[in-house]
Amino acid sequence: MNRPMEGVRVLEVAQFTYVPSAGAVLADWGADVIKIEHAEKGDAQRGIVKVYSQNVGEPDATFSPMMDGPNRGKRSVGLALEKPESVRVLHELIRTSDVFLTNFLPSARAKLGIDVDDVRAVNPDIVYALGTGFAHSGPEADKGGYDSTAFWARGGSADACTPPGARFLTNQPVGAYGDNIGGMTIAGGIAAALFARMRTGVAPTVDVSLTGVGAWATQMNVNLALMHGGPLPKFDPVTARASNPLTGIYRTADDRWLSLSMLQPGRYWPEFCERIGRPELAEDERFDSAQKLLDHAAEAAEIVSAALAARTKDEWVDAFDGMEGQWAVVQNTYELGHDRSLRAIGQITDVVDAEGRTRQLVGSPVQFDREPAQLTRGPLFAEHTDEVLRELGMGDEELLQLKIAGAVT
Repeated sequence: MNRPMEGVRVLEVAQFTYVPSAGAVLADWGADVIKIEHAEKGDAQRGIVKVYSQNVGEPDATFSPMMDGPNRGKRSVGLALEKPESVRVLHELIRTSDVFLTNFLPSARAKLGIDVDDVRAVNPDIVYALGTGFAHSGPEADKGGYDSTAFWARGGSADACTPPGARFLTNQPVGAYGDNIGGMTIAGGIAAALFARMRTGVAPTVDVSLTGVGAWATQMNVNLALMHGGPLPKFDPVTARASNPLTGIYRTADDRWLSLSMLQPGRYWPEFCERIGRPELAEDERFDSAQKLLDHAAEAAEIVSAALAARTKDEWVDAFDGMEGQWAVVQNTYELGHDRSLRAIGQITDVVDAEGRTRQLVGSPVQFDREPAQLTRGPLFAEHTDEVLRELGMGDEELLQLKIAGAVT
């Protein structure tokens, strides 16, 4: 199996999902990721029990998608960075690492001695990667942010997804939505930085902000808004299908949804009419050319809407199987976890938890040599402290003294 990051050590001093999910991707790719957690408190995310009113774990079980998702494949070390006795351990880890990964704010980085200059003073060849809410410098460098604020709200998606006249702002659809997109972005930046270090001998810094990732995700509309000098009209799927009947969202008989996105309606219209059992529509004088179809798009959309509303989602899945035009079922998250294409390539992956039970996690979307990543569970709190410190050459007496001082757990 191709694990392109094998032999790369990543030292992660981060919590929650945004930056740790980057470490998870690198672990998927074969890196040895050592996660530093506070010696008493651990990653603050371990204390979260509900997200969007949904329990993130189970009674009497250590497995939690909230932790195992963005932390799978790592080793956990409990280290109290605020204690002077921890400095030697921290510096030894920095010396033996290729990447330093953090999302701590500037004041915390300065206090703990983990800002870029501090880390580079110990290891000038390390790739220093920082995930921020809004920016690595400037007036908001000290401002903390989560994906709900920096990515979703500030990054344009919340406004774009909220229809005109809505009573409430549309929330991001799932927990850690922007965090995981941002984590993948950081992982890609780290991979490029390691490649640059190999070619030039100089290790770059990597900076990624959640607002920047949000702007990148919405860049088409941001670029259009800048060109036109103002915010764009809100997207309305009903209006969209009124200008192209084969683009938009349609309801089925069992209150499910189908998304059609056939941007060349004239090309796909005849086969589509066959598939919905209305072949005569292809010869209808209102729709028998691409231009006529667009000129009478609202009428065609009403016909399509009525036809799709007459049968269930599963019936349309069967009817559209092999159709050339582009379409998809609007899946819920459970269906996505059983998606036949993701299952076929192994992206929904088995993981054995600490109690020996088989669980499942979504693998990162990048595969090498068309092979799925082999995942292992996330670490228990401070599970690997002794193991990692012994690899650094520390003996039992030194470990004991560090524990007595409260520097490690």
